[in-house]
Amino acid sequence: MLGVYIRRGYRVLARNWRCRLGELDLILARGDTLVICEVKTRRGSAFGGGFEAVTGRKRTKVRTVAEAFLQASGAGPRAIRFDVASVCLGPDGVARIELFEDAF
Repeated sequence: MLGVYIRRGYRVLARNWRCRLGELDLILARGDTLVICEVKTRRGSAFGGGFEAVTGRKRTKVRTVAEAFLQASGAGPRAIRFDVASVCLGPDGVARIELFEDAF
């Protein structure tokens, strides 16, 4: 997952950043843009794709925790983007990644 962002020129600022409000899976930056990426992993597709688990309630939670990160870090990006990485682990153990940029 990180490799996709690194190949595109992003810097990893934090992984699994936590505060009393919750956790952010990935925090990345490129230029003046901060990217918060919610990662959802599934084994198979019986319960739908990982992206389907990012409900309205989850989006609100991620935004709230992102605000806490901005305050704690003092970061002042010009733009913030919220991505969702949907990871599906096949029976062979190979991961397929779908990245939804600017998902919410």
